[in-house]
Amino acid sequence: MDISELDRGQITVLGSGICVMLSMHFTVQLLSQHLFYWKNPKEQKAIIIIILMAPIYAIDSFVGLLDVHGSETFFTFLDSIKECYEALVIAKFLALLYSYLNISISKNVVPDEIKGREIHHSFPMTLFQPRTVHLDHKTLTLLKQWTWQFVIIRPVLSVLMIAFQLLGMYTTWVSWIFTIILNISVSLALYSLVLFYHVFAKELKPHNPLAKFLCIKGIVFFCFWQGIVLEILVALGIIKSNHFWMDVEHLEEAIQNVLICLEMVVFSVLQQYAYNVAPYSGDVEQKMKLKKRE
Repeated sequence: MDISELDRGQITVLGSGICVMLSMHFTVQLLSQHLFYWKNPKEQKAIIIIILMAPIYAIDSFVGLLDVHGSETFFTFLDSIKECYEALVIAKFLALLYSYLNISISKNVVPDEIKGREIHHSFPMTLFQPRTVHLDHKTLTLLKQWTWQFVIIRPVLSVLMIAFQLLGMYTTWVSWIFTIILNISVSLALYSLVLFYHVFAKELKPHNPLAKFLCIKGIVFFCFWQGIVLEILVALGIIKSNHFWMDVEHLEEAIQNVLICLEMVVFSVLQQYAYNVAPYSGDVEQKMKLKKRE
């Protein structure tokens, strides 16, 4: 294949495809390491679901790039896949943190050393919760519910959005209602994660939770905010379509998809550090033993 004979669009698709392959390569590499050192199924199942987020986002965006003339319903469907998986990842991340601390909500297991610890809520949560609460099984269950509500609300709203579009009822005010509900839902889920991290920062430090969380938040952050920036650039007329076969809305979708394909390569590499297999392969234990001897 002579690359010099390809047009700009074909080169873009080719480059994006290479990015998808790289993202899959790094993720499969890390996934195979965890499967090889399968020591803690509860934790590693959650880790596998989390690290698959990057290639799923990349593949989803690449499919959207292959059909740049897709309908609004088609792009809504693709976005829904990413956002529904994002909801699952957030829930699994909280489950991973619970596992690190030997907490089991279903079995009513809360270690004595963390019971009674103070949790300080910030505004606007203080409108609905006391500013200071003490940690117990009820509080941990509430944090879990705040996370899982997004796992339920996100797919339900995705189905409703697609249904409204097919019926021609997806008006501007309906779109705004869905957006407000989703933003409140995801903000509550992320708030519960941040709150949990601040309360148990000391105990979670050996597990490098901040790097793990930033990998998830980074993917969500870039996908959401660069979409907002692109919409602003289109509204200001900075991004214009110079192609008679592609309007500016589809061009905006194409740029967003290309950027996501590129970014997922970076995050799949960062996950190699954040979700490293060392804690399960015995390397960390050996290093700790050597330090004690020294």
